[in-house]
Amino acid sequence: MSGMNTEIVKVDAANIDETVIEKAADIIKNGGLVAFPTETVYGLGANALDADASKKIYEAKGRPSDNPLIAHIASLDTLDEIVEDVSDVAKKLIDKFWPGPMTLIFNKKPNVPDSTTGGLDTLAVRFPSNEIAMELIKKSGVPIAAPSANTSGKPSPTKGEHVIEDLDGKVDMIIDGGEVGLGLESTIIDVTGEPTILRPGFITQEMLEQVIEEVKLDQTILEKPTEDFAPKAPGMKYRHYAPKADLIIVRGEANKVADWIIKEAAKSDKKTAILTVNQHIDFYEGKANDSIVASWGDLNDMEDIAHKVFNWLRKIDEMGIDIVYCEAFEEEGLGLAVMNRLTKAAGYQVIDV
Repeated sequence: MSGMNTEIVKVDAANIDETVIEKAADIIKNGGLVAFPTETVYGLGANALDADASKKIYEAKGRPSDNPLIAHIASLDTLDEIVEDVSDVAKKLIDKFWPGPMTLIFNKKPNVPDSTTGGLDTLAVRFPSNEIAMELIKKSGVPIAAPSANTSGKPSPTKGEHVIEDLDGKVDMIIDGGEVGLGLESTIIDVTGEPTILRPGFITQEMLEQVIEEVKLDQTILEKPTEDFAPKAPGMKYRHYAPKADLIIVRGEANKVADWIIKEAAKSDKKTAILTVNQHIDFYEGKANDSIVASWGDLNDMEDIAHKVFNWLRKIDEMGIDIVYCEAFEEEGLGLAVMNRLTKAAGYQVIDV
């Protein structure tokens, strides 16, 4: 699909150009691909009910065909057309968190092709709150299958330029809506049985349990799945979000982590970087030799850190870094979502000191 003439259009969410959205909707209706912003990350959209269109997404991204897509809707009426059963638990979550950064997994109806679900009998569905996304879905008149708009395996795109870098010449249109608000993909919950988080996000386990009694965590959130594992949601099986650099996560007491990283970095003749937080940066000042030392931000502001994760992973590549040492975060609240992304980006290289 490379070599296409991709139309790139800037759209202001506060003053949406309807002619652009109508043109993009026509592309979706006719089986084409449109990259567009959501409140989480940019999505690469196609008609979720068109088997051939969904296949184009996999081709453009270089995505494994068993990695399911998320169908985006802009009306609850659409949900009834594509899924079999909406449980009371699902209804409670929908009432609280939609539109917003939450994806639910249901049993699918026969009209949803296997190419959208990665061959599964279940379908992941999200109702985004981003105005550009909602207008595009409404104008298209179909649910839009949309994984992140990046080359498969690379950090998810949070800015229009990230999408252009990865997909220019591979898709019909890119809607550049500027930087997204959240910067981390949606929380995914399987509601086909006992509610289980398959991918953590801004809507945390603690937030969900204020609405429904108990939500389990899937073991693959922080552990490497087996080769024969069949993913029910995007990002569960394969290495994701990875920079070109070798990313190593180091876990333990902050001063001991810093000592270990400084010693390891000193042994290497490669270009290294250290990612820490404001509270720990003094551990590295004047001791890290030639390593680049950077801070995610304030440890007490996990929303800001989560927003920066993918930007930093892309910046690492821009800087030509070979090895990145990254301090681990507490695996609770939003820290669980951040660690999920970093662990997969690191190919599960986590060292305890």
